[in-house]
Amino acid sequence: MRYLAFVLVLTLVPATPARGADPKPFPGAPTKWQGFARHDFKVGTLDATVVAPEKPLPGRPWVWRGEFFGAFADADAALVKAGWHLAYLKVPDLFGAPKAVKHWETFHEALVKEYGLHPKPGLIGLSRGGLYCMNWAAAHPDKTLAVYLDNAVCDFKSWPGGKPKKFGAAPGSEAEWKKMLAAYGFKTDDEALKYKLNPVDNLAPLAKANIPLLLVYGDKDTVVPHVENSELVYDRYKALGGPVERVVKPGQDHHPHGLKDVAPVVKFFTEALAAQK
Repeated sequence: MRYLAFVLVLTLVPATPARGADPKPFPGAPTKWQGFARHDFKVGTLDATVVAPEKPLPGRPWVWRGEFFGAFADADAALVKAGWHLAYLKVPDLFGAPKAVKHWETFHEALVKEYGLHPKPGLIGLSRGGLYCMNWAAAHPDKTLAVYLDNAVCDFKSWPGGKPKKFGAAPGSEAEWKKMLAAYGFKTDDEALKYKLNPVDNLAPLAKANIPLLLVYGDKDTVVPHVENSELVYDRYKALGGPVERVVKPGQDHHPHGLKDVAPVVKFFTEALAAQK
């Protein structure tokens, strides 16, 4: 009877993966990106990309590109070389709207639970990618390691809004503004201009969670003016007591993005990861 009871208990206990089990491999035949294995696959109906390092760091940390995968990617490549995974989910023309954040939630869950990546990715927000990264961080500070912003859009009133919407110094883009209205579900310009959850206005959740920010920007950016975006984030985040540093590029416009020496970016994420231990 004792043996039968023992067998019955075993049949009722669900199997669990063994500790230290290898993570699930990424789908599909890999191609090459900057000499590293690149995996392109679907998460639901959306296109996803993951670049895997040759020797992943302990805990399998990763950085997440908000937009423009592969553009001005010296820092991305340096991080992969240093042992970080690099990931991207293709959800263009959503400008970091709540529906974009929902898609990101699905992707994050897949990468963490199915493929064994670190629960807190580092975020890389280049240009409009800043809206995606900062809105994710504000919604999920517990699932964010650190945020690196590069000439980033931190207020859609500044871009794609700008002068045509009687806000700020940038020329803006009427076509992109219409896409942004649709992404957020705004019915009128006035509704968009009264929105209070742009990154420049929604820094408190990040500061409360002590999420480090690194801001790299040109002080002559005519497309995404720094005084309306990165510099405003820097000043407000510092006032909130959040950890923030910046690298200002004198005389630089919106392009080229990035730094000639990407060591500060690698150091930024490396230190943020070390602080988690």
